[in-house]
Amino acid sequence: MRTYKAILRDNQIEWLEHPPETSGAVQVYIAFPEEQDSEFSSNRGKSMAEVLEELARRDTFAAISDPVAWQRELRAERALPGREA
Repeated sequence: MRTYKAILRDNQIEWLEHPPETSGAVQVYIAFPEEQDSEFSSNRGKSMAEVLEELARRDTFAAISDPVAWQRELRAERALPGREA
């Protein structure tokens, strides 16, 4: 059995490393560690803030004139889970 690190949020899995290569539906087994990694949880917000500050400093999204339209366009381009493309 191979192991992949991920976070389960509600009913969605967020892969922390490279996701497994699969095609279609795959049966999985999920094991919860005895103790949650509190260091990961406490550092996550700080890390995210640092990344967002760096993006702002670099003007990464300066070319986007209408963020709402940009997000709608991105969402329209990707296939939604469980739906035909």
